[in-house]
Amino acid sequence: MRLLSLLLATHLAGASQQQQNATFESLLVTAQRAQASNDYQNAATAYKKAVRIRPDIPELWANLGLMEHESRDYSEAIQSFEHAHRLNPSLYVPNLFLGIDLVQTNHPKAAIRYLLTAEKLNSSDIEPHLILGKAYSSLQEFKLAAHEFGLVTQSDPNRSSAWFSLGIALLDQVESDARKMSEEAPDSPYSKALFAEALTSQSRYLEAVDLYKNVLASPSQPPCMHAVLGFVYLKQRDTAKAASEFEAAQSATPRCPLAGIGQARLRLEADDPDGSLKLLSQEWERNPEFVEINSLFFIDGMSQEHLSGFSAFLVRQHESNQIPKGLFEVFVSALKGESSHPHISSEQIVSAQSANDPDDDYMRGRYRQCADHTMSSLDTKAPNKLRLLTVCSFLIGDYALSSRAGAELTEILPQSVEVIYWSIRANEKLAFQALEQYEHLEPASERTHLLLGDIYVQRERYDDALDEYQKASNLAPGDPAALLGLASAYFRNANIPKTIENAQLALGKAPEDPEINLLMGEAWMARHDFASAEPFLKKGLQAKPQMLPHVHALLGRVFAETGRDQEAIKELKLGVSSDEDGSVHYQLARLYRKSGNAKDATVALEEMREIQERRRANAVIAFKDSHPTTLDDEP
Repeated sequence: MRLLSLLLATHLAGASQQQQNATFESLLVTAQRAQASNDYQNAATAYKKAVRIRPDIPELWANLGLMEHESRDYSEAIQSFEHAHRLNPSLYVPNLFLGIDLVQTNHPKAAIRYLLTAEKLNSSDIEPHLILGKAYSSLQEFKLAAHEFGLVTQSDPNRSSAWFSLGIALLDQVESDARKMSEEAPDSPYSKALFAEALTSQSRYLEAVDLYKNVLASPSQPPCMHAVLGFVYLKQRDTAKAASEFEAAQSATPRCPLAGIGQARLRLEADDPDGSLKLLSQEWERNPEFVEINSLFFIDGMSQEHLSGFSAFLVRQHESNQIPKGLFEVFVSALKGESSHPHISSEQIVSAQSANDPDDDYMRGRYRQCADHTMSSLDTKAPNKLRLLTVCSFLIGDYALSSRAGAELTEILPQSVEVIYWSIRANEKLAFQALEQYEHLEPASERTHLLLGDIYVQRERYDDALDEYQKASNLAPGDPAALLGLASAYFRNANIPKTIENAQLALGKAPEDPEINLLMGEAWMARHDFASAEPFLKKGLQAKPQMLPHVHALLGRVFAETGRDQEAIKELKLGVSSDEDGSVHYQLARLYRKSGNAKDATVALEEMREIQERRRANAVIAFKDSHPTTLDDEP
């Protein structure tokens, strides 16, 4: 009797197993059919039932995670992928999608180890690099992010999103380095040289001249400062001072080929095209890459008459074989407003080689030889050679090499202002190249219109910016970035109702975004509705560090207007670094006086006056820059 019961139990267990197997197979078929028709939720439901039957199969958990991922149920997907990973840590899909979904749910730090494993498991797939770049960007590790995005663009040059992400990561790195430089070494000649360059790009030439003179008074400075100042004088149409600076640059060490280009410009404007071409040819023979990347310097601001004459002269010289082919192509491209790449023959490079050491090459302005002779420093890590490689590769337009050498040097000299200066310049060039490549691949995309909108905002062309942001919004209705762009441009155009309307739409999509909240707070403040502004400004405290002083200053005003004087003082003190017109110090002075603190009130008023005096002086300079007096002006 006992034997019979055991046999019956065994038979019943076997029947149950067969039924389970049939159910399991049926669930897999159902899941696969649903998946094939993009019915991810029903596919996930079937896989959930299947893993209850066979919870020991990691691939099954991975398939469930994929369906949950496609259904945008990221938290459930993460749990399924984690289960698969515990069963088999070497599976590619769970590692990759754990990284993807952790980044998607704002856990980038946790994502990194899975993405690094995915990279090792499948080195041919670029997806881990792309997601890893996003994770590093979220953690403000911009150098690492740029490296990952760069690997994607090398593997797939047509991957437009990678070019865009690379450009943004590089600009973020530039911003981070610039902030570090301004905080730690604001009086450095390298900091001042960067600021002077920015002033020049804004046509604030008189301010730029003063700063360049200050830089030139320093024993340590970037190369070519005399020549750069000479070109600023040319923008002011002061040829005598420009000539003096070019002459000084020619006799300075290190020698600067830009001086020769400047003197060639002066020859051309003195109606001596033959003398101009002779100087350009000499510099081309010594340093073709330097001439190529500075060709736009030569024609920038030139009169239409001289541009037309120079163009016709080049054609004649080319037809009679009186100009090197590469030099002709460079300036034809420059006259069209295009960047070009000189066709330098191997014979030309060989003939230019020297037996001198790289320090001597640098001092004599032989930047190609200098870079070639210091390439080994990427392996040896010799600081002086790395420094020369960083500088010389930048000056021949090899910005990727300059950035790489600068990154290596930063590991050795993390506090060097000079190293930060070259990193900023190289990464900025690389960022613009990446964004140009993105625009080339997607000329009519939403992101392209957003980029153009941002550029127009920087140039204070708000109507043009609105057009671009509207195009972006039309292409991607409801996108917070496009709505924020619209709201920001409307705010700068003093259209507060439209600002609030678009910011409100953006907050509907991204309610915690600090920049949108900040803009909404400012809009309500413009209406003097301080109670409505306060909650938005408090969310704005999560913005980027460089924006926080402005947020604190706004909150200080809100607290002052709503009778919370001590809180207002605290916030305004945190916001004084953002005071551009003296208003923050004036509010502080009023609150100090109201609380009986006459001493601090007096100090705040004095600081307010100093800010206003500087502001008035800068306004006068800006007016003079925009209304230059020249001999060509009508009386």
